[in-house]
Amino acid sequence: MQNEIRQDKIIGSKRFSNYFWSFSLFIGGLGFLLAGLSSYFKINLLPFTDTTELVFIPQGVVMMFYGTLSLGFSIYISVTILLDIGSGYNEYNKLENLVKIVRKGFPGKNREILLTYPLSNVRAIGIKITEGLNPTRSIYLCLKDDRNIPLTPVQEPTAISNLEEEAADLAKFLDLTLENL
Repeated sequence: MQNEIRQDKIIGSKRFSNYFWSFSLFIGGLGFLLAGLSSYFKINLLPFTDTTELVFIPQGVVMMFYGTLSLGFSIYISVTILLDIGSGYNEYNKLENLVKIVRKGFPGKNREILLTYPLSNVRAIGIKITEGLNPTRSIYLCLKDDRNIPLTPVQEPTAISNLEEEAADLAKFLDLTLENL
């Protein structure tokens, strides 16, 4: 029975890069916001520099705008980390002849995203590798109606050999062909 069901965990937004960017944007945004407020109130709110000499219009206003924007992005990333957006699992069940793709979304009526496909509608397992400025390395579930459903999460590109090995294992488990997209 264990050989008939395979479940692959998907890491969502709880990645090191999101923690790093949330923290960096928070510190930078707080610094910019305090610099702008210091120029308005003529009170030094930053201990490591004197920002009371900045002219409020336009430098102080721009510093406050960028600080507020940065803090907003930091809060957004922190909320996605807390809610673990994008996490879930892919389940390949030979007993029920189903492929289930489960992900967490934003709060609301679509918080849990569940996609199910019968194995009889699956044509192949596909790999898509693009290099360049924005490289992508993904595994897809290729359906008979020419839809390609991504199975791998959005992340830093993994090694091509690891991706090919994972796709080959999945194709072998499901008795499907492996194709290049």
